[in-house]
Amino acid sequence: MTSIRRSWDRHWYAWAMVAPVVIVLAVLVFYPLGYGTYLSLTNANETNVAKDIGPVHIGATYHWVGLHNYWQVLSGKDGDFYPRFEWTVVWTVACVAVTYAIGLAMAMLLNRKVRFRLFYRLCLILPWAVPAFIGVFAWRLMLNSQYGVLNDIITSFGLPAQDWLGTPLSQKIAVIMVNIWVGVPFMMVALLGGLQSIPGELYEAAEMDGASPLQRFTNVTVPGLRPVTSTVVLLSTVWTFNMFAIIYLLLGNNTTGDTDILVTYAYEKAFTGVSDYSAAATYGIVILLILVAFSTFYRRKLKPEQA
Repeated sequence: MTSIRRSWDRHWYAWAMVAPVVIVLAVLVFYPLGYGTYLSLTNANETNVAKDIGPVHIGATYHWVGLHNYWQVLSGKDGDFYPRFEWTVVWTVACVAVTYAIGLAMAMLLNRKVRFRLFYRLCLILPWAVPAFIGVFAWRLMLNSQYGVLNDIITSFGLPAQDWLGTPLSQKIAVIMVNIWVGVPFMMVALLGGLQSIPGELYEAAEMDGASPLQRFTNVTVPGLRPVTSTVVLLSTVWTFNMFAIIYLLLGNNTTGDTDILVTYAYEKAFTGVSDYSAAATYGIVILLILVAFSTFYRRKLKPEQA
């Protein structure tokens, strides 16, 4: 207590400046996280939580079950976690890998001296500036099996029309395609900034040594982009793993269930049918632990390479 009082006397202004941020974090982050953790340790659902029916108040009757929900999920007894987890990993890896590849290719093109380069940059950044729900609804129209422009394009080449939002496989392809479209501008801008930070003298020295374009890419560009790459891949992985809006807005209630990643499945647990709040909270905590474990492993893995 003495050290805290001494710190307050010497740095009270710093505590006062930080206090609003701490209060906001406590209200918006720590309280929901703590309450979600508490619910995950109970059997709370729609039938046993407190409710008001007219003037009558019915108290909560759910009780503490400890780690039972976590055991049900992680042991596979609920039958839903591992299929959803497997698809979530496939979805995340596919989206991040393709988004990075396309973003890198575009960044390298725009890093060259070409006419109307600023115009091209603005056009490619435009999908990032458009609100996500507008872009997703536009894709819903384009993917419509009867009136969508995408089927008009592929049928004009003699290919059969596809029910893009009808079958499980086509739904998976559609959500990955839309998520890539949304994510490419961010990846391109970040990698373009990384490319512009690489000294041009390195490329000139490589050319004087007779390095081929592929050798300049592998020995100059890739190492120069490593700091940016490690950051954008980590951010993109976390965002994609938790990407709720694309799948929910694109498929709505027409989903077959096979396209549900962990976060959309947790939403269905909480808000469809008989709401199972404890199961949804358990999924939320498990998702958080997975991402924390991945981020820690990823940063430790990259740290020796960046040293």
